[in-house]
Amino acid sequence: MRSRWAAGIATTCVVGAVLLGFPCRGLAQEAAAGNRSSSSPYPAGPETVLEGIDSAQENGDDLDPNLIPLEPELTASPPDLSSGDNSAETPSGETAVSAGSSGPQETLYNIPVVIDQSVQSHIRFFNTSIRDRFEQWMVRLNRYRPLVENIFAEFNLPSDLVHLSLVESGFNPYAYSRAKATGPWQFMKGTGKLYGLRIDHYVDERRDPIKSTVAAARYLRDLYDIFGTWPLAMAAYNAGEGKVLRALHKAQAESFSEISRTKLIRLETKQYVPRIMAATIIARNPDQYGFAQNPVPPHEFEEVVVTRPLHFRAISNVTGISYNDLRLLNPELRRDATPPDEAGYHLKVPVGMSSKVLELLERVPTHKFPPVAMMADREIARPKVSASHLYRVRIGDTLQKISRKFGIPIKTIKARNNISGPGIRAGELLNLAR
Repeated sequence: MRSRWAAGIATTCVVGAVLLGFPCRGLAQEAAAGNRSSSSPYPAGPETVLEGIDSAQENGDDLDPNLIPLEPELTASPPDLSSGDNSAETPSGETAVSAGSSGPQETLYNIPVVIDQSVQSHIRFFNTSIRDRFEQWMVRLNRYRPLVENIFAEFNLPSDLVHLSLVESGFNPYAYSRAKATGPWQFMKGTGKLYGLRIDHYVDERRDPIKSTVAAARYLRDLYDIFGTWPLAMAAYNAGEGKVLRALHKAQAESFSEISRTKLIRLETKQYVPRIMAATIIARNPDQYGFAQNPVPPHEFEEVVVTRPLHFRAISNVTGISYNDLRLLNPELRRDATPPDEAGYHLKVPVGMSSKVLELLERVPTHKFPPVAMMADREIARPKVSASHLYRVRIGDTLQKISRKFGIPIKTIKARNNISGPGIRAGELLNLAR
């Protein structure tokens, strides 16, 4: 699906001068029960039918040589939080960040930020144990920060939420996790597709800094609409909506702070929210922590419409544009070439180079891709739904939509779930057995 800003674009554009709009399809009616976190050390057992699709699709995917494993520091924990199921949340000594005092407390944040034992431990970890690495993440994020904040503003999201990507991937478009989540926002394949991203043998838009950010914004907005608070929404981004909803229900709780003092969510998720808070505090107060603020060139480009497959190296040889620049601007192209099935692919080139590329485009030889295995990108057939499979109703769901998605008659869904009326409620669990 091509975004509105891209569909109406001229032959060339500079991102900094374009309003980044993206058609929101409404709330995601069929999103997977949880984005598999980049930092998850746990096996990914299916939470819902759609999570099972994620797993099946990823297992059938072909190897992408451009991908880079997540940096180990992204999954490491502060030494003082490496054990103990309740260490990530300490009810005593918790201070809400506000204005009027010295230090980082002077900063006003637009997501809830507290300074407790867990947040302080992560601040020390980022500021001392992995200081050089964290500084690299901030530099990389600052390259994309303006476009991310513009997109988040379009979705009425708090700008400080950008730091979620800092702890997910260090905003590395080529990063992938052991669970095969990919891109700066670490989307699983099925979830990315449900949020409108193209993912196939040639293109993986989870790695596109703009389109993946739009998908992340939509997903985060959906999570906030479900939970009503950003700490819970962030926890659900890590653990999945189902786990957080069940934890709230079992604990009869209403906040992340409450469920983090139980054993109903994993230690990873208990640390995930404080980790984002700590990253936010440092990123918003770099001078106070001694981090340099050298200017970073923003992610800007022009676009050229390409009507046939062209390889980066061939483009580089003819136009003089660096191969590495083409990869940096087009991380979504999995084969370092424009796709063969796209009548007009929008290739990104450095600012000021579009005219030269258009003049020389005919001289660039057409790239011939090696044959693709017949089964490499076959879509996974609709899964069979067993009695053990439950589906969490999303805002915007209807019985008709669920029936079409899973191929189950509405009468069967109603009978299995004792539904007498025409409507269903968000958050409700449906038994989708046939």
